[in-house]
Amino acid sequence: MELIKVSNLRKVFPKHKTAAVDGVDFSVFKGEVLGLVGESGCGKSTLGRSILRLTDAQEGRVLYKNEDLLKVSKPRMRGMRKDLQMIFQDPYTSLDPRMRIGETLEEALIIHENLSGKKRIARVIEILEMVGLGEAYLRRFPSELSGGERQRVGIGRALATDPEFIVCDEPVSSLDISIQAQILNLLMDLQKAKNLTYLFISHDLGVIASICDRVIVMQSGKFIERNSCEEIFKNPKQEYTKRLLDSAF
Repeated sequence: MELIKVSNLRKVFPKHKTAAVDGVDFSVFKGEVLGLVGESGCGKSTLGRSILRLTDAQEGRVLYKNEDLLKVSKPRMRGMRKDLQMIFQDPYTSLDPRMRIGETLEEALIIHENLSGKKRIARVIEILEMVGLGEAYLRRFPSELSGGERQRVGIGRALATDPEFIVCDEPVSSLDISIQAQILNLLMDLQKAKNLTYLFISHDLGVIASICDRVIVMQSGKFIERNSCEEIFKNPKQEYTKRLLDSAF
């Protein structure tokens, strides 16, 4: 089932002459992990942020359950964010350093869920356990956590409202290789357990290979190749894709 349908999406930043996202079209299907890969600066993160209206695209449509996310009112979009979440690239900057971990996770529940204080705290502890942390982290600040632990909090924050669709924007690129594998395994386990749908953004085809069902290759704001993960790795059609593969393996 088609969950997200993007048509002719275009984003141009005022200071740049070329489009960061240049008229792309694609669909994301319920329960799949769709990989979006390309070198830094090719427009991947801008595309992910544009889909969720964290940055404003100039043209195009993003359909979710027959509603165009680019045209719904701001109050309506705030309500829909319960179902549409993002895991950010940098766990060091995506968490408020002044807020304890419990407060960070509780914030999403206060906005989107009608729960009593006791039920919110119980839910926060459940989220912490779900991402491999636990109640001991409730009162800690981000500065007391490792990079991998912070990213687990970021994943927990995205999952707090039981979303249906998550944009994973380079979620392991800033982590050590040994920690990357742990976070990828966590994301895969959660995806299967909750039947989540991911748009998984990465510059690394090695990472994409471990988690994605289909892959889109992006270069300079455009899509240049798309196929099943298996076919992209076995039989890449474009020289650019072959270079990405050579750099990953």
